[in-house]
Amino acid sequence: MKSLLRIARDMLAAEPKAFLRGAILGVTVLAMGAALLGLSGWFVTACAMAGIAGIGIDFDFFRPSAGVRLLALGRAGARYGERMLTHDATLRALSALRLRLYRGVARLPFEAQNRLRGAEALNRLTSDVDALDGLLLRLLIPVATVLTVLAVSFVTLWFLVAPAVAWSVTLAYLAGGTLALIVTARRAHGAAEAAETALQSLRARTLDMAQSRADLTVAGALLRQRSGIGAAVAAEVTARNRMEAADRAGGFALSLTTGIAAAAALLSGGMLAQAGTITPAEAAIGFFVAMALGEGPALLRRGLTELGRMQVAARRVTALCDTPVRPEPASAPAREGSAPLLVAQGLTHRRAGSARATFGPLDLTLTAGETVLISGPSGAGKSTLLSVLSGLIPATSGTIALEGRPLADWPEAALRSTMTLLPQRSALIGGTVAENLALALPAERLRPAPESRSTPPEARFSDPDRVWQILDALELGEVLRRREGLATVLGPGGSGLSGGQSRRLVLARALLREPDILLLDEPSEGLDPDTAAAVLGALRTLLPEAGIILVSHRPADRAFADREIAVARS
Repeated sequence: MKSLLRIARDMLAAEPKAFLRGAILGVTVLAMGAALLGLSGWFVTACAMAGIAGIGIDFDFFRPSAGVRLLALGRAGARYGERMLTHDATLRALSALRLRLYRGVARLPFEAQNRLRGAEALNRLTSDVDALDGLLLRLLIPVATVLTVLAVSFVTLWFLVAPAVAWSVTLAYLAGGTLALIVTARRAHGAAEAAETALQSLRARTLDMAQSRADLTVAGALLRQRSGIGAAVAAEVTARNRMEAADRAGGFALSLTTGIAAAAALLSGGMLAQAGTITPAEAAIGFFVAMALGEGPALLRRGLTELGRMQVAARRVTALCDTPVRPEPASAPAREGSAPLLVAQGLTHRRAGSARATFGPLDLTLTAGETVLISGPSGAGKSTLLSVLSGLIPATSGTIALEGRPLADWPEAALRSTMTLLPQRSALIGGTVAENLALALPAERLRPAPESRSTPPEARFSDPDRVWQILDALELGEVLRRREGLATVLGPGGSGLSGGQSRRLVLARALLREPDILLLDEPSEGLDPDTAAAVLGALRTLLPEAGIILVSHRPADRAFADREIAVARS
């Protein structure tokens, strides 16, 4: 519950004025509903009593009927405004929450971020944020409005009808409504968690099947995957049925509470009317107000049914948002004049719980303009070595010096501008080629995003000629010119380009950073020999002074390197 309250506080802080106005309108809606039914009940009863007494001609029909119309129209308008304000504020608050969540994810260690690339983890992040959209709309704001309206109704009934009627209605709702809502929340808690788990499993399995249908067919696992999807669907349906059963039971309990409150109001008001303390019309006010107040607790029923799902989501979201900020130096160290670009001594890495080292011990020196090839069998830790050299994964032992200074002395921004890693799995996004390339560049090398679609995408870059120089050198420029240039739109994950073209585009993005050190994992993968030779030659032409470390087993990469370091499997 602590995490849930923390998320609620943060969401309220994101849009405090909008939520406050929405809550005021919510109170207005419930209060006007109670007033509308109370006034209508009084009006009808008073009309009847005036007719029985034979004074109907002197009865003022106009002002009460005008009040009824005013309350009916005002309630509809207030409801519309409340929905507009609270829903808009919730969407804005969830957007702010997503930004905090993604910042927290960005602070996670590299290996933890890699684990979040799976379909199940990504679905969980999306589903967790979506689960919190009802936290304010269906829980906290309704609680505040219901308690406020109940207090206002208590005071109103006290002065307009009688204290006994006010107490009977208020106590019936406080006791019966609270009990009914608590029982609903408890019955639905486990079902809500089970429904969320089943939904995430269904999403992950369906996504896996959509993306890997051919592989599953070849492996003979398609039917098993379909069975898993069917089981996830069945589990979600079962959990949803349990939630609906709890919701119906809660609805029945709240209806019973409303009936008890109305009966208590009718009994106490009737006794007072019989004693001549109040008029029958005034007694009707208490009865109809008690009936109208049943709308308030009903607003909470849906939120309490999903409370279990919200609590689980809040714990996970809070844990990611609270990822600690890693301290780093305030400024980049100055480079020692004659120091090599990179020096690693006695470098080893061992994963937690592993009996053997991933690689090492290893010594490596890289100078300006030099190309070093890292070779070795599959599983020898070559890709892990690049991650350690780039500071993404800490070394188990050994030292790394970048331009004569320890790697730990480098701030993150300065480190990434000096060293660029192109992993074997590099992501492209759905969008234009220009947008994919712009991801690599710092703000000072980009211009503000154009406001008009007619503005050429080259205007996004401070040096568009350099962009095309790199694309031409990688033999990608002509391919893009035959389409729409930098405005060429790629699909999700960069679809629309061949594997080799995608590889060259992410390489172009890395080259745009113009780093002092370039770390490449299988840079010529997916390229034919001629294209691979042209691309490798372009690397040295475009970055003549950069130190380059390649991880590869391809002959073209070996021929391009100045020397080779073999990494043996431990």
